[in-house]
Amino acid sequence: MKPVALGADPNATGMKEVIKKQLTDLGYEYEDYGSDDPVYANVAIKVAEAVASGKHDRGILVCGTGIGMSITANKVPGAYAALCSDVYSTERSRKSNNANIMTMGAQVVGPELAKSLVSTWMKSEYTPGGRSEPKIQRICEYAKEHEK
Repeated sequence: MKPVALGADPNATGMKEVIKKQLTDLGYEYEDYGSDDPVYANVAIKVAEAVASGKHDRGILVCGTGIGMSITANKVPGAYAALCSDVYSTERSRKSNNANIMTMGAQVVGPELAKSLVSTWMKSEYTPGGRSEPKIQRICEYAKEHEK
């Protein structure tokens, strides 16, 4: 697997450090896209573009709630970001929805839960051909129809 793309806003720098350690402990490499820019959208776009271009298979973004990062990342064609705050939805974001970016809120998710969510997300894989396949195909079709 290619290194995981990481990014955060200044409020989530501490959570990003927790995630970096967790990825290392799990045996994954990462590339840090920063956390100094107070305009979280800039970091989200960098990470989403890197994932969508194929430089990275997956990305993880963290801000206060994770919502802004998710909205921004999903504006990039080929980026499919899911806001993750519980284990089941996190797992399904990969297994059912083939999300390639996970977002979290440092003010919503504590460090221990974040480590659990990262572990769950990284080990979860999408299986083509399942009952979610037509739904995923439709999302991708719509995105292609509306690319500029």
